[in-house]
Amino acid sequence: MNPKQKKNLIRIVAAALLMIVLAFLPLSGMARFAAYLVPYLIVGYDVIWKAGRGLWKRQPFDESLLMAVATLGAMALAIYEDGDYTEAIAVMLFYQIGEWFQSYAVGRSRRNISDLMDIRPDFANIEQQPGQLTRVAPETVAVGSTVVVKPGEKVPLDGVVTEGSSTLDTVALTGESLPRRVEPGDAVVSGSINQSGLLHIRTTKVFAESTASKILVLVEDAGSRKSKAEHFIAKFARVYTPIVVYAAVALALLPPLVNMVFLGLPPVWETWIYRALIFLVISCPCALVISIPLSFFAGIGGISRQGVLVKGANYLETLSKVDTVVFDKTGTLTKGVFEVTAIHPEVINPQELLHLAAHVERFSTHPIAVSLRNAYRQEADACTVEDVEEISGHGVRARVNGSVVCVGNAKMMEAIGAKWHPCEQTGTIVHVAIDGTYAGHIVIADVIKEHAGAAIEALHKNGVKRAIMLTGDGRAAADHVASVLGIDAAYSELLPQDKVSKVESFLQEEQEGGRLAFVGDGINDAPVLSRADVGIAMGAMGSDAAIEAADVVLMDDDPLKIALAQRTARKTMRIVYENIVFSIGVKAVVLVLGALGLANMWAAIFADVGVMILAVCNATRALFVPKGLRGYGRPQRQDEETVQPGPSQQQSVISSGPRAYKIEVDCPNCAGLMEEAARKTKGVRSATVNFMAQEMKVELEDGENWDQVMTAVRDNCKKVEDDCEVYL
Repeated sequence: MNPKQKKNLIRIVAAALLMIVLAFLPLSGMARFAAYLVPYLIVGYDVIWKAGRGLWKRQPFDESLLMAVATLGAMALAIYEDGDYTEAIAVMLFYQIGEWFQSYAVGRSRRNISDLMDIRPDFANIEQQPGQLTRVAPETVAVGSTVVVKPGEKVPLDGVVTEGSSTLDTVALTGESLPRRVEPGDAVVSGSINQSGLLHIRTTKVFAESTASKILVLVEDAGSRKSKAEHFIAKFARVYTPIVVYAAVALALLPPLVNMVFLGLPPVWETWIYRALIFLVISCPCALVISIPLSFFAGIGGISRQGVLVKGANYLETLSKVDTVVFDKTGTLTKGVFEVTAIHPEVINPQELLHLAAHVERFSTHPIAVSLRNAYRQEADACTVEDVEEISGHGVRARVNGSVVCVGNAKMMEAIGAKWHPCEQTGTIVHVAIDGTYAGHIVIADVIKEHAGAAIEALHKNGVKRAIMLTGDGRAAADHVASVLGIDAAYSELLPQDKVSKVESFLQEEQEGGRLAFVGDGINDAPVLSRADVGIAMGAMGSDAAIEAADVVLMDDDPLKIALAQRTARKTMRIVYENIVFSIGVKAVVLVLGALGLANMWAAIFADVGVMILAVCNATRALFVPKGLRGYGRPQRQDEETVQPGPSQQQSVISSGPRAYKIEVDCPNCAGLMEEAARKTKGVRSATVNFMAQEMKVELEDGENWDQVMTAVRDNCKKVEDDCEVYL
C-alpha cells in the first residue's frame, strides 16, 4: 500500500469503529446528530470537498458530487424522521471502501505487470582502462562499443558476445524459463539477465533501437489502442449518469406533485426523496469504467509474461474472434534450417557414410554442406582430404584417405556410373559413391518445430475452423509438412505477392463474425501481416521488422503460444462481457426496485460499491494465463543499482515527437478530465491519458518549448483535482 492508501484505510477503520461504539450509546436529538457527524466527516470530508470544487468548476456529474448529495440528503431525512443516521454514513463508508479497494487492485495489477516487464537496463559497464569498469547510462553507449556484463546484471544493449560464456535468463522477453547458453559469436538482446559468467559484448544497436526499448514502447502504447467494448463503456458512462441523475430529480418531484395537485393525496415528500437518493447512489458507473479497461490491461499484461506482446486491446478483442489461421511454413512451422533427418547406407555403417560426406563438403559454404558438417561434429579429424573439386549442378568430388568420394545429386551418380536408387522420404537427397560404387544416401530437410503439431491441435480445440499453410516450397515438401501437422489446406510454390492474393481470397470467404490471423516470421511477410485481421510475428526477439509489422508479437519460436494468446484473449473477453452484463443488470434491477419502493439504501450500496468490488475482482482474473498452456514463473532477481541519466539523456527543449510522462490520478473520470485539460493547453497538438498505466502521452506543436508547455499542462491538470499530478 502507498501512503495515501494507508491513510484512507485508517480513516475507514476509525469511522467503522466509531459507528460501532455509537450504536451502543443512548444519545438523542442534536447530541446524537453531532456524534454521528464525526464518523461521517472522518470518512467523507474529502468527498464533500471534491463535490464543492466540482460545483464551482461546473462539473456537476462528478461521482463525488453525486455521493455527497445522496449522503447529505439521507442525513437530512434522518433529522426530519427518526434520527437514524446509519444509512447515510454507511453509504459514504462503503463508497470509500470501494474506492480504496479499486485503488489497491489497480495498483496491484500495475505492479504485477511492471514486475513482469522489468526489462529496462539501468546502466552499462564500460571498460575505459584495463580492470576498471565505469557505469554509464545505456543511452550514452555508441554502436561498436564493448560493454561488460557481470553475473546478475541485465544486458544493456543488443550486441554480440566477444569474450566469455554464460547462461542468460530471457523469461521476461520470451516466457521461456530454460536459460539460454551463449558463447563468443552469439547474438544477445537487451533485457536478458546474465546468470553466471562474465561477458564482453560488442554493441550492434543504440539503446533506443535495442530490443528492450522497443518492447517497452510497444507495451506502453498498447493502452492507447482501445477495444470496441472500451469505446462503448466510455460512451455509456457519459450518457448513463446524467440520465439517472435527471431521473432521480424527476422521481423526487413529479410523484409528490401529481399526488398533491391531481389526486388530492398527501405528497409524501420524504418517501420520494428517499427513493431519489437511492437513484443517486446507483448513478455512479464506477464498476464499468474501472473493470473493463482493467480487464484488457490485465489480459495484455498477463500474456506478456509468456513472451506474447499484444499491441492493443483492439487486437486482443479481434484475436478472440479468429476462426482461420494462415501460416507461413519456413521459420514458422519449420525451423528454416537444413538438418540431416535420415541416413540410408548401402555398404558401410551410417556414421561412416556421414563421416565421408562431411569430409568431402569440408570447404563448401552451401547450406547442404553446412548441415552435413553440423551433423558430424568431429569432421576436422586426422583423415586426409585432397583434390577437392566442386562440379556445378552435380556436387563435390574429393579424395579421402586415398579413395575417390563423390557427394551430390542423382545427376552426379549417373555421370560416374554408380547404381543409385530414389528415396521415399521427403527432403533433399544427397547421394554418396566411393570409387564409383554407390554407398548410400543422406536425407536433408527443413525440420518441423517441436511444438508445431501441438499448436495446430490446440488451435482446433480453441474452435479454429481452418489452419492453412502457405509456402514457396515445392508441392511434395508442403504436402509432407501439412500431413504431419494436420494442416487443413496447404498451398505451395507461392511468390510473396501470391501469398497476399491468397489471404485476400480467404478474407472474402470469412463468415460474418469470423476473423483471419496470419502467422509469419515478420521479416519477409510484412504485406501479408498488414492485410490480415490480426498479424502475428514469430521469433521476433531482435527483429525490428517483426515488431513494426505485426499486431501480436511472439518473442520466441514456439507456435504453441498462438493458441495460448487466443485462449487468453477469449478469457479476457468473457470477463469483459460478464462485467458489462452483471454491472448493468444489477443496477437496472435495483433502479426499478428503488423506484417502486422495494429496494432500500443498502441495496443501492450493493448495486454501486458491491458490484464494483466484484467486477474489479473478476477483472483481475485476466492476469492469470489459462490452465493447460501456462509456462513457468520468473525467477527472483538481484536488486540493482540505478544510474543517474547522463548529459546525452536530457531531452531537447524543442518539440520533436510525442513524449510520455508518469502521472498520478485516482479515478478514471479525473483521468479523462486531465486529458481534456492537457489537450486544451496552448501549444499541445495531442494528449492521451492511460489511467491503468498512469501515463500521459503529449505531442506539441512544431517549435514549442517542452518545459514551458508541460509546466502549463501540469498546472491545468492540478486544477482538475489537487492530488492529480504530472511528473515532469
